[in-house]
Amino acid sequence: QLQASGGGLVEAGESLRLSCTSSESSDDLAFMAWHRQSPGKQRELVATISRSGRTLYGDFAKGRFTISRDNAKNMVILQMNNLKIEDTGVYYCAAASTHSAYVPPSRAYYEYWGQGTQVTVSS
Repeated sequence: QLQASGGGLVEAGESLRLSCTSSESSDDLAFMAWHRQSPGKQRELVATISRSGRTLYGDFAKGRFTISRDNAKNMVILQMNNLKIEDTGVYYCAAASTHSAYVPPSRAYYEYWGQGTQVTVSS
């Protein structure tokens, strides 16, 4: 249901753009988000965006990453700038159904997950 693309190998300070397309209509997705799992760490929220454009970022992402959403294309995009070595990990696209429509971004429950895309940042 969620197809992610855009990962790769970059050097520190460079940028990457991740995109994810859902087979579900955006009308049925209260939130679309990116999570990541870095080596030796638990999966964590990178950023999430509601259908109306409300966003929430992980502290590490603020000021460097931007999440956006194209409801007409059922797509969520994560623009990552000034990448750091510690940003290395597998990035997962996720989506929350309308069951999360009336909760704050921090409380969204993600029923749908993509396959993950590898982001590797080298020095």
